[in-house]
Amino acid sequence: MSQPTAPPEAAPSRGAGPGPSRRGILFGAIAGVVVAIAVALGFTFFGGDGSSTDPSSVAAGEVPAGEIPVSSTYTELTGAPADPDPMGTTNGLVVHPIRETPVRDAPDGRPIARMETTQFGDTWLPVIAEQPGWVQVLLPSKPSSTTGWIRADDLERAVTPYVIRVHLGAKKLQLVQDDKVVDEWSVGIGTPETPTPTGRTFLLGAFTNPNETYSSVFLPLGVHSPTLDSFGGGPGTVAIHAWPDASSFGNAVSNGCIRVPNDALQKLAKVPLGTLVIIDEE
Repeated sequence: MSQPTAPPEAAPSRGAGPGPSRRGILFGAIAGVVVAIAVALGFTFFGGDGSSTDPSSVAAGEVPAGEIPVSSTYTELTGAPADPDPMGTTNGLVVHPIRETPVRDAPDGRPIARMETTQFGDTWLPVIAEQPGWVQVLLPSKPSSTTGWIRADDLERAVTPYVIRVHLGAKKLQLVQDDKVVDEWSVGIGTPETPTPTGRTFLLGAFTNPNETYSSVFLPLGVHSPTLDSFGGGPGTVAIHAWPDASSFGNAVSNGCIRVPNDALQKLAKVPLGTLVIIDEE
């Protein structure tokens, strides 16, 4: 079984917080055989049963395992703030939890989830706002476009120079590096019945799947189909992947995923995890 190549390291942030270790900034597809098998079984390695009790008394830095849900592509959260700027860009700051840590609805607010250190490999999340001692990040859970606040002391920081832009009207995907478009491809998108959702999300991971031969690598995003609760054994997670039939490119033909040519997939698989993906109607 082939495995994707880990991409280059991202540049470390010069801001506050601990510097990223070499382990922490190998962002790419490091999941390998274990993850591929887990994916084939329906992503069941995303632990937690989604159950929840009142966590309002949890102190900063404490994570009562099992009492609040893990934030993952498999869970749905209650009380998570919506993304305040769904088409906004950032300065490229991404963070990795160095320990399991609470996700809160505001700085020093109520815990709404737990963020684990790994999902598809190491967990990397884009930062959309900061306050002293806290960062606000995009989350991979349902509902789509939800956010949460995590203590800065629980995080490693790095910077990605990339943004991926998907234009549904033009059916184009652009790879942007340092504010310049460096590559562009015609892509397949969701049908009107199973649309590709709009807004900003992020590269959540990368994995191989021996049961799906049409794409050598799959790049799940931190967003879900607005019409499908599940698909292919997973929770309706939207992904970027290759497709063998070139007639898909430039057309609305998928169940919500973004189909790209193989050359595009190879370049996108080297983009750091946590990188913003902005999907618009243009």
